[in-house]
Amino acid sequence: MLSQSTEDYLKTIYDIETSEGKVTTNSIAEKLSIAPASVTSMIKKLSEKKLVTHKKYQGVILTKSGRKIALEVIRHHRLIELYLKEALGVPWDRVHEEAEKLEHVISEDIETRIDEYLGHPTTDPHGSPIPTRDGEISFIETTCLADLERGQLAEIYEVSDHDPEFLRYLGALGFYPKTRIEIISVEPFGGPINIMVGSNKHSIGLEAAKFISVINVERS
Repeated sequence: MLSQSTEDYLKTIYDIETSEGKVTTNSIAEKLSIAPASVTSMIKKLSEKKLVTHKKYQGVILTKSGRKIALEVIRHHRLIELYLKEALGVPWDRVHEEAEKLEHVISEDIETRIDEYLGHPTTDPHGSPIPTRDGEISFIETTCLADLERGQLAEIYEVSDHDPEFLRYLGALGFYPKTRIEIISVEPFGGPINIMVGSNKHSIGLEAAKFISVINVERS
């Protein structure tokens, strides 16, 4: 049995590794909002357990065992998020916080039942991929919404769940995964992006658009 703290560290290391590449003690400290000295101490313990390696110029790297545990916790988290939304009607801006509490305590039996109930889903409510039971996770090539140009058609694939208020904002615009959009115009000098969603026109700031991943759609 691993402690919740250990699982949180491994999950955080995985998140930073996939989003930023190199993982440093400072990036972990910033992500977890704790002192770098505390991170250094924990990384040493994780190294002793052979869950990570830490080299001066390479940063912190998950071992095969550490990665497997991180992906298992992420699988629990994302399945719980989807179950809370689909089965209990919890708004998508609240499921992340609730899943954070439950991801460490559900049994493998409950995980299996949730997975079967949901029909073996591949993504969570925010479009993030759900790892398989075998610890595999698949990614597809996406484009940042902020990089699209006038006239392009796209489908929202994944949105960041870093901020509940941000998710409520996107929900009000109807910017959910699998929603199709068309770029009407991109205002200059960092101005907003004007987007059609169905028959509705919305504007979204360039900074907000950086947290939305899309896939290109061919015009029929």
